[in-house]
Amino acid sequence: MRVLLTGGTGFVGSSVLTALVTSGHEVTAVVRSDDAAAKVTAAGAKAEVHALPDTEWLAGMLRESDGAIHTATPGDDTGAAFDDSVIDAVIAAFAGTDRPYIHTGGVWVHGNGSDITEATPIHAPQITAWREEREKRILGSGVKASVIEPGIVYGYGKGIPNMITGAPRSESGALHLIGTGEQHWATVHVDDLADLYVDVLERGPGGETYIGASGQSPTVREIAQAFAGPDGALEPESFNATRERLSAAFAEALLLDQQASGEKAKTAFGWNPHRASLVEELAEQHAAG
Repeated sequence: MRVLLTGGTGFVGSSVLTALVTSGHEVTAVVRSDDAAAKVTAAGAKAEVHALPDTEWLAGMLRESDGAIHTATPGDDTGAAFDDSVIDAVIAAFAGTDRPYIHTGGVWVHGNGSDITEATPIHAPQITAWREEREKRILGSGVKASVIEPGIVYGYGKGIPNMITGAPRSESGALHLIGTGEQHWATVHVDDLADLYVDVLERGPGGETYIGASGQSPTVREIAQAFAGPDGALEPESFNATRERLSAAFAEALLLDQQASGEKAKTAFGWNPHRASLVEELAEQHAAG
């Protein structure tokens, strides 16, 4: 399949690119620079250097593709407008066809929950509240579209868990937690997540949302303890202290208490997240010094 990929040099997108190429797909990655083009070319993709958002240009590229995956994010407050442009292009190119499109969301939109599923009502923190409208629009657009909602993505020492491992330490050497540390994070290894993107691209019926979570939902305290070692000291911090350190909007999301199994994707596709858990990965990192 000729697949157009956005975000192919990002943390998630680069693993998706590798998984697509490994599965035999012909990937064209939209990138912003010649340096990024060199990276995706080395990974086995064709590079198209062009700055997004650009609805008309992207629609033209999509018309030459058999499917598309959108993992790019501007990483600032322009996310809604950026996704609007991508969705407009996808609808213009793919509506009424059987060409699959995968849109990236996030599990945070469901708010707190001890057993979050795709049916869990939306109760998004401020930082992701804009996603709901876009996801509803693409799923109801006549495009064979699917939405993947990743949990906290980790792997290779990257991702949001670095907010824990890179946290400041107290004068006594204790590692600062995010809040009390009792909140759970629904997690997924980036390579397991990439496998899910390929599964949904190849076999998804469209019109569905899939939570990309492995079923491992450790607490922030457990994550920090794995990094600090069994004897490492940890220090909780107040909600206000976390807000001041990480910004109010980001702290609200990181303080969510979320557990999710990803059962729908596992049942639908036989998706089998099997890489080391986040706690295991950090414990190994600690043991290695």
